[in-house]
Amino acid sequence: MSFQASFKFSRIGLAVVAALASSTSFAEEVTADSTAAIDSNIERITVTGRSFNDYKIGSSSGAMRGDIDILDTPQSVAVIPDFITDEQLATNLGEVLVNDSSVTGGSEKWNRQVFSIRGFELSSGSGYLINGQQQWSHYVQPIETLQQVEVLKGPSSMLYGQSGPGGLINMVTKKPTTETMFDFGFDTDEHGSTRFQIDAGGSLNESETIRYRTVLVKQDTQYWREYQDGSNQERDRWLGYLNLEFDITDDLMLSVKYDYTQDKTGIDRGGWLDSSGDLIGGSDIIWDQPWAFTDNTISNMGADLTYHLSDEWKVKAGYNDQQFNRQRLDSSPSLISGSEDPFTDGYYVSPFDRYDDWQHKTGYVDFTGNLYTGDVEHQLLIGANMLDYYYGQLKDSGPKKQIVMPGQPLPKPDLDYNRDETLYESSYKHYGFYVQDLVTITDEWQVLAGVRYDEQKKDGAGNNSYAVSPKFGVIYSPAENGSIYVNYSKSFTPQGIVNNDEDASNGMNLDPEYGEQYEIGTKWELFDGSLLLTGAIFDITVSNVTVQQELETPDADGNIYMTTQEGEQRHKGFEMGAQGQISDKWFMTGSMMFLDAEYITSANDRESLDGMTPVDAPEWSANVWTRYEMTDDLALNFGAIYVGERFANTSNTISKDGYVRFDMGAAYTMDVMGSDVSVRVNVKNLFDVDYLAGGTNTDVTVGEGRHFSLALEAKF
Repeated sequence: MSFQASFKFSRIGLAVVAALASSTSFAEEVTADSTAAIDSNIERITVTGRSFNDYKIGSSSGAMRGDIDILDTPQSVAVIPDFITDEQLATNLGEVLVNDSSVTGGSEKWNRQVFSIRGFELSSGSGYLINGQQQWSHYVQPIETLQQVEVLKGPSSMLYGQSGPGGLINMVTKKPTTETMFDFGFDTDEHGSTRFQIDAGGSLNESETIRYRTVLVKQDTQYWREYQDGSNQERDRWLGYLNLEFDITDDLMLSVKYDYTQDKTGIDRGGWLDSSGDLIGGSDIIWDQPWAFTDNTISNMGADLTYHLSDEWKVKAGYNDQQFNRQRLDSSPSLISGSEDPFTDGYYVSPFDRYDDWQHKTGYVDFTGNLYTGDVEHQLLIGANMLDYYYGQLKDSGPKKQIVMPGQPLPKPDLDYNRDETLYESSYKHYGFYVQDLVTITDEWQVLAGVRYDEQKKDGAGNNSYAVSPKFGVIYSPAENGSIYVNYSKSFTPQGIVNNDEDASNGMNLDPEYGEQYEIGTKWELFDGSLLLTGAIFDITVSNVTVQQELETPDADGNIYMTTQEGEQRHKGFEMGAQGQISDKWFMTGSMMFLDAEYITSANDRESLDGMTPVDAPEWSANVWTRYEMTDDLALNFGAIYVGERFANTSNTISKDGYVRFDMGAAYTMDVMGSDVSVRVNVKNLFDVDYLAGGTNTDVTVGEGRHFSLALEAKF
């Protein structure tokens, strides 16, 4: 069905010291065959930045809207290549993003994942990009189609418009290949989950002007937590992806992409914590009813056109149409007010059947090129983008707050969203225009300056939003293998309308949030460029902050939440990272972050938030993943993830303990009839640590114990 279509920097080292080492320049000389001189056409070679090994990527396409070297990017950026996440047997975006400690996970209820960067939660509508275009991410993103994931830290509104102050997640999809390739993968785990993958690519004609890449995935997941009738939560997912490239002329290329996801799973909203922060009822109990489910259908259809106007200038334009339809039959469990013992007092369920229709249409056009004013080089970007957003909802609700006892599931209710003729709709259009100039003054000094104008238009008087978002940066390169930078940037985040039947502010139009950041950082390439070291200090302030608080007691209308906008939120800290090759046989990626995050409220009689820390904003977090090649055929992996203590509610009365999780793996590669075949065994949570991951005291994600997985991959 579809509708219309105050941290004080300590003496320890907030200074990042890097050894100055002379680096070898990296260059490739392309020599044309002498007979090619007859042809006046020039072959164009795409440079994607330095890439020395499977763990280190030298450029980020999202940070500057182009493949610019990370050393020439005055911003903190982490790039996670698919090689690492394949080693880790990652199955979702959350398992990818654990490789950057500036990202923390939130709730995973309703078969979606929530993340924060530098302590600021990412919005489903404006916190995620696919190849630089906004992506509606209210579901578990497929990762099998991704070539790399880029964490763009700090405000990026100058380039992308509406986005949060913490940063953006840019997912870069796999590209067509010239050479024929065919990979088959299979993995399973101790619970009986299975995932089959096919990744194929190549040329469709002899001249190699038509190329393709396709990915097919079938996944059936059995989860470890149980419903109260003894059954387990299950997930059934199918994914199809196709990308075609056409060289229309030597200067003009068309890329057409399509992906389709069907993803159905039972609902597990997570655990409940009591006032002491302890898990109610044990780690494996699901409070949702066994019949509850969410069924997502997502399609993305888009095209990109790249035209080289000259050797120095090109124009790139693109459009994407995303259709996201979801049915959610939810039991909506909750504790009885004042009770922390559902086994004696029972608990509430408030069932409903709901249908959601999200439509995201995005487009952009970018002019990029180089020009000189005297000896000064300018790398210019002039562009515009747009977003056309539509949301519609139908809902059929059953009786609220029905009391049930644990172990006595409620029968499936007779609900059908089609019976509800009341359609809730919301839509807006967003336009942005931007100019950016990266000026190379000398070999040592570069300056980045950019500005953007945004308009978001909604139906109704007084609902439009406007913003001007500047960005300024300076890069100093004391050596060829290192840079030091400072930047200033602003963010602009429209908030939409409160849409929660249990919120006293339901239906209220929210004003945009505005943020600004000051950042100083450094980046160094060591060991002949094979290892990248980074460090950054940041200070981010957001005004007009939107906060949803849980009421101590329900109000007269039975609401248990209230959303307000007031005061400021300030996050300060530092982060460090390392990625690449340490020796001939040893590779690693790792990062750490210190964060001091707090609310600074004013007026409106909400002084209780003064000095409070946002949910899921740990003071310390760190991660490491390594590979050591024992032989040419055998490799061992070791990893560790540390997440410090976090608060589980905005009033900071309930906290979740910090934890360390250790992971291990091993892979063996062999030749079977001329094909590379590899077998991998991984163990997550090696020491079976009990821990709580993201989420609040009413929807916390319970960490799984020791988990074994096995994978087979064949490359033909």
